[in-house]
Amino acid sequence: MTDAKRIDGKAAAATLREHIATDVAALKQSHGITPGLAVVLVGEDPASLIYVRSKSKQIASCGMASFEHRRPETTSQADLLTLIDALNRDDAIHGILVQLPLPAHIDEYTAVNAVAPEKDVDGFHVLNAGRLSVGADAMTPCTPLGCLALLEGERGDLSGLDAVVVGRSNVVGKPMAALLLRANCTVTVAHSRTRDLPAVCRRADILVAAVGKPELIRGDWIKPGATVIDVGIHRVDVEGSPGKTRLVGDVAFAEALTVAGAITPVPGGVGPMTIAMLLGNTLTAAQRIAGLPATL
Repeated sequence: MTDAKRIDGKAAAATLREHIATDVAALKQSHGITPGLAVVLVGEDPASLIYVRSKSKQIASCGMASFEHRRPETTSQADLLTLIDALNRDDAIHGILVQLPLPAHIDEYTAVNAVAPEKDVDGFHVLNAGRLSVGADAMTPCTPLGCLALLEGERGDLSGLDAVVVGRSNVVGKPMAALLLRANCTVTVAHSRTRDLPAVCRRADILVAAVGKPELIRGDWIKPGATVIDVGIHRVDVEGSPGKTRLVGDVAFAEALTVAGAITPVPGGVGPMTIAMLLGNTLTAAQRIAGLPATL
């Protein structure tokens, strides 16, 4: 049997960034507006530092303005909320991203919902979540949006397909389900309490794995020819090689490769699209704030 097609997230993200850069240049020329994204980082989480650095480079590469606000681990919740309020009122900033996770003494829900909904480029604000759930225009979380773009790029019209989303988080699972419903899929959301999870997964024409457990989804859980989107990313030890690690997703990739029709690799699949969609959301926010139609 021929191995599944590997869905190239890097290439798709590069193409999207080209479109964004073109639209940013047009917005500058026609209206004198430079989309600005403010990234707020509290503490020194290593993964967050790497992620923020990557975001800043890509923001600049698309012609946008980048504003980094780093605060120490000891920053109080009140001080963080004061900063967010100032960014909400700053006309040069069209998107605000509060990098998660936050230190334990800061309530993430409060911080995320302090961001003005129109500048909430992460799509985490409760108003944006509600708008998405009823099919209204909303800032949409970047990872699900990137997953949908990869699916539509691979399969075109998704109408009528059976989709299973494994994971029910507010960040990926729930918004992913809403987007698939909007694309006219028949959607099942599975989770840790789902009975006979393998059988549920085997029904899926589209399987989105966002459960946060390394290689949970096995090859024999996948319907032959299905399109598999692996959102997970984990660093695990290499068996028999002390000190060595490898990156894996929520899907046992080698097993899935012999069954699926197409699958995203880890790394190089969903990850690049998440950052590209963040840039796209920032452009959309700038256009909407200016009263202009969104071009993406």
